[in-house]
Amino acid sequence: MALVRKGSRLITVDGTAYRWRVRGRPTYDQGLVRSPLTYAVEHAEASGTTLVVATDQPHPNNWFGTQGSPILPSQVAGSIRTALANGWSPMCPGSPFHLDRSAGFDSSH
Repeated sequence: MALVRKGSRLITVDGTAYRWRVRGRPTYDQGLVRSPLTYAVEHAEASGTTLVVATDQPHPNNWFGTQGSPILPSQVAGSIRTALANGWSPMCPGSPFHLDRSAGFDSSH
């Protein structure tokens, strides 16, 4: 599963380049603030497994106007390091690797 390049941002973590992207429009459950904002990360030069990170905040374009915070590059870098430590192999093909950081997500709006 390749990441759409349009709207993606580059980040270098420990000397390796990655691309990351937040989905522009929320999924149905994200729009209803039932599920948290997610973003995807992949190796910048090699196609392989995509990292999908679930955050602890709502999608910024949810339909209830529930406020969240922007995803910071430091958060992305931390997620990449955590995923690598937990077995994510960004240069090997395979199913998406999911990293759940949604503890504390409040779905009651």
